[in-house]
Amino acid sequence: MIFNALAHFIQYLLPIPKTQKFFLMDIKPINQSNIEACAEVFIQAYNQAPWNYNWNLDDAIIYLKEYASSPQFVGFVLLNNDQIAGVILAHTKTWWTNKQLFIDELFVSPQFQKMGLGDKLMTHIEDYAQSNNLQTITLMTHKYMPAMAFYTKKDYLHAQPFVMLFKNLI
Repeated sequence: MIFNALAHFIQYLLPIPKTQKFFLMDIKPINQSNIEACAEVFIQAYNQAPWNYNWNLDDAIIYLKEYASSPQFVGFVLLNNDQIAGVILAHTKTWWTNKQLFIDELFVSPQFQKMGLGDKLMTHIEDYAQSNNLQTITLMTHKYMPAMAFYTKKDYLHAQPFVMLFKNLI
């Protein structure tokens, strides 16, 4: 039992290559008090390559609050010494075959990218899904962005027959 607790603790210690120091990582549920900080990380992650979006803070806060206000919302922050390093947003849904978890967003602060934090968040949400009897996880990503390789490496399958459609009205 002590070994399991120690192993759980050690799994969140990550070496930071620039400083060679260890930082304690902790995953906690998102709450209304940290949505703005999540939005700041969201902007940092998506307003740079490869995405190159042009989010502003007000719109990012509204966007994240729209997810968080859903009764089916599930979200977690990965903290590095109380600083948000990564975020995962999802929601549960009922499908005719089973209960599912749909991942809406996963993003990591640029200063913490390529350190396995996305993997940690994905493992955490998968554990959450299993412990809540959610039998399928679904997500959407851009086929030609690095995220596609990230998800397929984690054994997510590309559902070939499905497409996403949209129509600009302006």
